[in-house]
Amino acid sequence: MSLPALIAGLALAAFAVVLAWPAPIVLSRAAWPARAPVRALLLWQTIALAGGLSMVGALWLLGDAFFPAHPWIAGIPSAILATYLVAHLVGTVARFERQRRRHLQLLLLLSQPDPSRERTLVLDDQAPVAYCLPRGIGSVTVLSKGLIDVLDEDELAAVIAHERAHVEQRHEVLLVAFKAWRSALPWFPMAGRAAGEVEALVEMLADDQARRSQPDEVLARAILQVGRVHGEGASSRRNRAQDRFRRLSA
Repeated sequence: MSLPALIAGLALAAFAVVLAWPAPIVLSRAAWPARAPVRALLLWQTIALAGGLSMVGALWLLGDAFFPAHPWIAGIPSAILATYLVAHLVGTVARFERQRRRHLQLLLLLSQPDPSRERTLVLDDQAPVAYCLPRGIGSVTVLSKGLIDVLDEDELAAVIAHERAHVEQRHEVLLVAFKAWRSALPWFPMAGRAAGEVEALVEMLADDQARRSQPDEVLARAILQVGRVHGEGASSRRNRAQDRFRRLSA
């Protein structure tokens, strides 16, 4: 047995545990991410990447500690874990692309182009719905008749600016990566907390982009209207929906 490799492997495993348990809990309860969503997103990405590398590295070091004369055997557990994580990422991306294409096909059948707004489709649905479907330069904004009926014209413009910010900033890339992490490691607290926090933080980033062309009070009013319809408000950990509203109305 190699004692140095054993000590290093245990230390790296302990570091992975810290990243998988207390670090996400502390970060998800902190107030500062609402004031600096970009830095918070970078920190979540660092935690996720460092956590995955730490787990793979710890397995490799522990394997090397117990089989110092057989490096190929020592590397098998870490190789299996790395392959498992990468396979989940590839599978999640592939599922996202299939769902996006299927969604677009259904949209073209069930919606009509908005005559007054470019790259906008209108669904004949009374549920208030607004989102953007990423398709490169051909991305489209989807609105429902129910949403158009609920919001004033300036509120609707703010919602559209928010949704288009998601596509312009490629937020789906971040979301897919963290969904893959949650799918691969559902038993790790970090996986679920990270996915939820990243979803909330990208909403704040889209708000910040929309604020460049829309008044804060209009965007806040639109968020409040849509949130009231959807029943937003209840949340464990910190309430990021309330954080989002407060940062616009401060």
